[in-house]
Amino acid sequence: MSQQARPSSSTSGAGSWKASLQPPPKDMRPQTEDVTATKGMEFEDMHIRRELLMGIFEAGFERPSPIQEEAIPIALTKRDVLARAKNGTGKTAAFVIPSLQQIDINKNKIQALLLVPTRELALQTAQVCKILGKHMGVQVMVTTGGTTLKDDIIRLSETVHVLVGTPGRILDLVGKNVADLSECPVFVMDEADKLLSPEFSPVMEQLLSYMPKDRQVMLFSATFPMIVKDFKDKHMNSPYEINLMDELTLRGVTQYYAYVEEKQKVHCLNTLFSKLQINQSIIFCNSTNRVELLAKKVTELGYSCFYSHAKMLQSHRNRVFHDFRKGVCRNLVCSDLLTRGIDIQAVNVVINFDFPKNSETYLHRIGRSGRFGHLGLAINLVTYEDRFNLYRIEQELGTEIQPIPQQIDKGLYVAPGAIDDSEQQQQQQQQQQQKAKQPQQPQPQPQPAPAQPQTQQRQATPGQSPAPQVVYQSAAPQGRANGTHVPPQQARAGYPQQQPQPAYRGGVPVAR
Repeated sequence: MSQQARPSSSTSGAGSWKASLQPPPKDMRPQTEDVTATKGMEFEDMHIRRELLMGIFEAGFERPSPIQEEAIPIALTKRDVLARAKNGTGKTAAFVIPSLQQIDINKNKIQALLLVPTRELALQTAQVCKILGKHMGVQVMVTTGGTTLKDDIIRLSETVHVLVGTPGRILDLVGKNVADLSECPVFVMDEADKLLSPEFSPVMEQLLSYMPKDRQVMLFSATFPMIVKDFKDKHMNSPYEINLMDELTLRGVTQYYAYVEEKQKVHCLNTLFSKLQINQSIIFCNSTNRVELLAKKVTELGYSCFYSHAKMLQSHRNRVFHDFRKGVCRNLVCSDLLTRGIDIQAVNVVINFDFPKNSETYLHRIGRSGRFGHLGLAINLVTYEDRFNLYRIEQELGTEIQPIPQQIDKGLYVAPGAIDDSEQQQQQQQQQQQKAKQPQQPQPQPQPAPAQPQTQQRQATPGQSPAPQVVYQSAAPQGRANGTHVPPQQARAGYPQQQPQPAYRGGVPVAR
């Protein structure tokens, strides 16, 4: 990370420790005001210990986002915090940083409890803790359901400073006197609206009873229903309330709907795959059965695909999540299991194959793209039965979901650098075509030579250099612009005939 001209409150010697850091390459993609509209505060101004600052900068953080700028200084004073901010604007670091700041490494006790509603989010949050706290020597443990209790018991016999997990498993460990929360001063609930739903609320009450009375409670989420107010009045001590939700949807995410019949959905998805410039995509279905069926169909169409849902074995879910984050596969079909908190920067397209029933689910689904102020695209396949849900969600979120146009500007969801490269290649190809056509003017008979580069251009375009604008059409796509792990196939009309198919990339055994 470049350190030039950054104002710093650190004393002399700041340059030396910063010079030894090894940050990742700088992300040059433009960002929206969701993460850039700050007051100018720097991480060095927050009086954070140097070891934690080193982890922050080595993680690629440059300056705080608005939610971090608001929440971290207040949380460092050990005051209760109730924070509401959009998906993908940096909420995780907003509670991880103050939690790590309060850790005493020499004390062999659990000193921060971070609760999340899903197992995948627990793994992700624990990884953030380890990355930010790697220079501190902090010991982080993640525990979720679906894994053996024996391993957790063995791990808790060693030093654990930060415990991250899902409520049921942690309550199980605490109830067996394996995890000791009696001296844990920090209690954090991420995706608090989900954790306070009837499914989890009794568990939250029991966990708080095991903690000291003077604990610090922090709640973070993008949506806060009325049930959060009841919890605040009962368990929080005059919390500092932060609301950065002047509008609910992310500014960088463009939303469209395509009005289709149920039987046309797969064909529509096939067309979108061939026409959009997809970096990585997440496709949502409303049931686990439809997840598997759609993943199989997507693979048959010739695209690389994983799938994930709640009925799979936990080890298989973990492997799919890990591999998709690493970019092994371009498309992920899933249920609402991955709607909350999952942060995969490479995802630029979200497709609601099945339109959600409520606005909260919709908001969290489309928030998987356009992470941290970047650009994203959300496309909804809407049937006749979904028309009322579409209208209601628009009204509740105060947003407009527009009908999908014939041409989707790539500038709405693709980084400018990628667009510029393809445009330059197109301009060069057009110039070559014009030069090739010039000798034809004095000669009446056609010449075969100029036709060759034009044919090459058509063949190269689907897989390598997509056009600057995407044309949405109902005709069958020609070629495969999406699946990188599948060998090129000949273009064919309609649905593919029975041909040798690639290995099923979503192929993890499913627990029946």
